[in-house]
Amino acid sequence: MEVSAIRLRSGQFWATGRKKISLFQFPPKIRPTPYAKRIAILCQNLGNWSSYYYNVPGYRLVAPVVGFVAYDSSNSSTLGNLKVNFSVMGNPISVHFSHEIVLGGKDLTPKCVKFGADGSFTLQDMNESYVCVSRSAGHFSVVVPKKHDQWILKFWVLGFGLGFVVLVLGGLVLAAIFRLLRRRRIMKMEQQTERGVAFDTFWIGGSKLPSASMIRTQPALENEYVP
Repeated sequence: MEVSAIRLRSGQFWATGRKKISLFQFPPKIRPTPYAKRIAILCQNLGNWSSYYYNVPGYRLVAPVVGFVAYDSSNSSTLGNLKVNFSVMGNPISVHFSHEIVLGGKDLTPKCVKFGADGSFTLQDMNESYVCVSRSAGHFSVVVPKKHDQWILKFWVLGFGLGFVVLVLGGLVLAAIFRLLRRRRIMKMEQQTERGVAFDTFWIGGSKLPSASMIRTQPALENEYVP
């Protein structure tokens, strides 16, 4: 872990900025808010302690976490107790990780991450090779997706796709089997009907049913004697 500090006149800081403070470069046209005649910039590099204090779910750090904060240092030679913000009127503040980053693999897309004081974080694409930008103070690093999580995601996507295909094919097979059994049952009923008395047939929907013509028995006298 490394800590460095520098005191600057606000007017000089506005006119020329500061090319190199730790991994940070401060361009011109930056004004402290609230205004202070002198400011002290405190920079911090957590080094190997970075992953102990900060983490991003689904990602791993490939560079140390670095941060800066500014204080009003107008009335003393110390850092002061009042924090000040920066109003960046020109180019943003840049953080250069080119000599600190260790990707540990190929085909990885690094992203900048900025950590807030409340534990929140925001991800953004890099404007240049291993350079992050910001318009306010905070802590910064570089992350890449975890390979393990990527494989889990691919596994679940593949498993869901295969499961859906199997479900559709299973439904089609069951439907075909049902139609085949139904057709065989109808054919068996027709064969049994043909072996017996011949009946006329008629259709109801998709079903063929036997039909017998209605024959009325003619009345006949049992005895022709009439009294």
